[in-house]
Amino acid sequence: MNKIFSAPDVHGYYGDFGGAFIPEMLYQNVEQLQAQYMQIYNDAVFQKEYHDLLRDYVGRPTPLFLAERLSDLYQSDIYLKREDLCHTGAHKINNTVGQILLALRLGKKRIIAETGAGQHGVATATVCALKGLECIVYMGEKDIERQAPNVARMKMLGAKVIPATSGSKTLKDATNEAIRDWINHPTDTHYIIGSVVGPHPYPDMVAKFQSIISQEIKEQLLSKTGSALPTRIVACVGGGSNAAGAFYHFLDEPSVEIIAVEAAGHGVNSGMSAATTQLGVPGILHGSKSIVMQTNDGQVVEPHSISAGLDYPGIGPMHANLFASGRGKFLSATDEEALKSAFDISKIEGIIPALETAHAFAVLGDLGMKRGETTVICLSGRGDKDLGTYMNAMNEQ
Repeated sequence: MNKIFSAPDVHGYYGDFGGAFIPEMLYQNVEQLQAQYMQIYNDAVFQKEYHDLLRDYVGRPTPLFLAERLSDLYQSDIYLKREDLCHTGAHKINNTVGQILLALRLGKKRIIAETGAGQHGVATATVCALKGLECIVYMGEKDIERQAPNVARMKMLGAKVIPATSGSKTLKDATNEAIRDWINHPTDTHYIIGSVVGPHPYPDMVAKFQSIISQEIKEQLLSKTGSALPTRIVACVGGGSNAAGAFYHFLDEPSVEIIAVEAAGHGVNSGMSAATTQLGVPGILHGSKSIVMQTNDGQVVEPHSISAGLDYPGIGPMHANLFASGRGKFLSATDEEALKSAFDISKIEGIIPALETAHAFAVLGDLGMKRGETTVICLSGRGDKDLGTYMNAMNEQ
C-alpha cells in the first residue's frame, strides 16, 4: 500500500478508497475541476489571495492553547487548536474561502452547498456575500429545526436555505439534494462540498484547504515545546474535514498517533449510531468509494447522532484508508458521553465547544496519556449553535 497517507493517487484513490463515481451530466464539471484545481491551487497569485483572506478575514493563525486544568486532570500536556475562534465560529471557513476563489477562477456565478450542523452553510453564505455570488444551501429539515441560529445567520447573509425532506432529513439527504441541483445546473454552478467526501478531486481539495490547521500546529508546537511533532492528534470525524486538516501534515509522520472519534449515538450497536468504521462496509456514497453504513442489498442505513455535523452514514476516503490500513485509531463516543464532555470542558476551561468537538473530548480518558506526552485536540467549532440542545439537557437534569 502507498505509504503516503496525505495524498491520493492520480485517480483520486487513498489505498482502496476514493475515485469519482458520478452521473454523466456531471462529467464536465468534475473533469474541469480535476484538470484545473491543482494548477489554480499552486498559482502564486491564488495562494497570496487565499492566505491574505485567511489572515485578514478569517483571523488566522488560530491560537494553540495549553489547557492547563485539563492537562492537570490527565497528568499530560493537552493543547487545543482553537478553530472555534475563526470567523463564523468553526474550521469550515478555511475551505469555503479557498473554494470561492477557485469558483471565481472557473467562471462560476452560482454557488450551492450542503450543510448539517449549519457551520458549513454559514461559511459558504459568508464567502458568497463577500464575493457577491448567489448562494443556495441545502439542509435537512430535522437539522433546520435543531440548528435554528445558523439558519438565521445564513438567511441574514443572503443565502437561500432549502430543506431536504426525504430520508432522515439530515446531512445525507441535504447532500443528495445538492447533487441533484448540480446535475440540473452543470455550467454556471460550483458545488462547495464542506467535507472530505464526494468525487475526486473534492476529498483532496478540501483536505488541502483545511491543512492550514496542521501547518499552524507544527509551527506553534515548535515554538512552544521545541518539537513540531506531538505524541497524538485527536479530532472528531463525520465526513471528516476538521480531522483531515488537523491530521494532514502528521499523516506521513509515523511517530504521531492519529486518533479519530466518531459518533456512537445511542450506542454503536443500538441501531441509532453514526459510527461508520464500526458498522460500515466498503461502498459508494456521494461520488466516491469509502466505508458506508448500508444493508446487505446496498441500501444506506440511516445514521443517528445528537450532533448534526456527525450525523452521516459514511466517512471520507482519506479516513477510510487510515482506518483500513491501521494508520489511524478510530474511537467513538455516545450522545450522552458527548454531552457530559461538553459540560465538563465548559466548566474546566471556560470554553463551550460544539457538540461535534465534544465527541473528541469524550475519549480523553481512553488514550492512556502520560507525563511528558503532548496531545493536540482540534477544537473544531464553538457551541453557540448547540445552546438549545445544551439547555434541554440542563432542564432534564
